[in-house]
Amino acid sequence: MVQNVRITGTGQLLELSRRLRAAGHENIRSSFARRIRRAAEPLQSDLQDTIRGLSIQSQARKAGSRGGRSPTTRPLRDSIAQAVRISVRVTGNPGAKVWLDRARLPPDIPMGVVNRLNEGRLRHPVFGNRRRWAQQTTTPLWWDKTVRAHQGRITREVERVTDDVRRRLE
Repeated sequence: MVQNVRITGTGQLLELSRRLRAAGHENIRSSFARRIRRAAEPLQSDLQDTIRGLSIQSQARKAGSRGGRSPTTRPLRDSIAQAVRISVRVTGNPGAKVWLDRARLPPDIPMGVVNRLNEGRLRHPVFGNRRRWAQQTTTPLWWDKTVRAHQGRITREVERVTDDVRRRLE
């Protein structure tokens, strides 16, 4: 189930967070947050590109069925891509979080749609008619694979930033 992905560190980041608070250097703290955000931004843009380019195939139409344009003018994949967000914390539970903001999704796209897309299939009523259903398929685990591809790079970058800030505090 895709809701959010957190890239955090416990020991080093918590210890560094305490030292930042004790030192009171606001410019070091903002620089630390900015650099961690910059480390997570490629993941955000890659997730957005992946969902925008995600191929969603439908089943073949049955004899006698009619087709037509979608009743919505808003594209599904672009709406989901715009909801991918980053948040960074340097106090409390420090780290970066790349997540899908439900508040930025249109009200007619429930979170379950995104979860089903990550599973590789989407079953939905045809134009809202609950007596007729369609099934569409896509590449399974697109969110998970994209995150795994970036995880090593982000971990190395956060470790590098953490070491730099620790050296500045000593």
